[in-house]
Amino acid sequence: MEPPLPVSAFIIARNEADRIGRAIDSVAGWVEEIVVIDSGSTDGTQAVAEAHGARVVHNDWPGYGPQKRFAEDQCRNRWLFNLDADEAVTPALKAEILELFRSARVTQADCFQVMIRDVYAHESGPAPWAYGYNQIRLYDRTRGRFSASTVHDTVRPEPGARLGQLQAAMEHRSIRSIAFQVDKMNRYSSMQVEEMRSRGRRLTRWRLVAEFPVAFLKAYIVRRYALYGWWGLVISMNHAYSRFLRVAKAYEAELSERA
Repeated sequence: MEPPLPVSAFIIARNEADRIGRAIDSVAGWVEEIVVIDSGSTDGTQAVAEAHGARVVHNDWPGYGPQKRFAEDQCRNRWLFNLDADEAVTPALKAEILELFRSARVTQADCFQVMIRDVYAHESGPAPWAYGYNQIRLYDRTRGRFSASTVHDTVRPEPGARLGQLQAAMEHRSIRSIAFQVDKMNRYSSMQVEEMRSRGRRLTRWRLVAEFPVAFLKAYIVRRYALYGWWGLVISMNHAYSRFLRVAKAYEAELSERA
């Protein structure tokens, strides 16, 4: 059996006992260490993570970016791989990363982007048309780090860092249920408005009218949610409402400020 890669995988989590096992298992055995940063779970996430082979460290929640920067500091390897508790590495992506290191092609770049594709609760894997987004997830910690933003958790490469692209995808199961999604977008929209106002950014009022229909059409057509049938209508409406909610809360904050 070949030794694991000199890579540290890390996950930030809170109350993810029902799905963090899948995330850990997808990297277990082929990376040297798995670190889970827990911010106060009450559902037994810590015990589940340890049972699946992760080292668990507690850190009170400081925001997305700062929490991932804290996680980076707990890792002992130079190469880091980040995934969330609702994500999982596919067998194809695992094979691609293994080959990347064992062929020494990993030296051709400092940060590698991964396509992350949506998988819904009723699906076993991503549909061929599943919406996806590229993010740096495998990277040399000396050439990039997560941003310090409390809302946006994105790796920022150092100037001159070389960017690579992995071909296989990662699975993303972000929506447990519609009720879960509504709670999440309510919480996240409040965080977005707080972050925008801290930077002095203001949204124009016409977006109160335009935001919902534009976001719906973007989701239903551009993201190809229409191909999911009736389910596509549901998730397009929810996406549009989440975008409207951010604008509405920003306007509410302006009214309160003037009052």
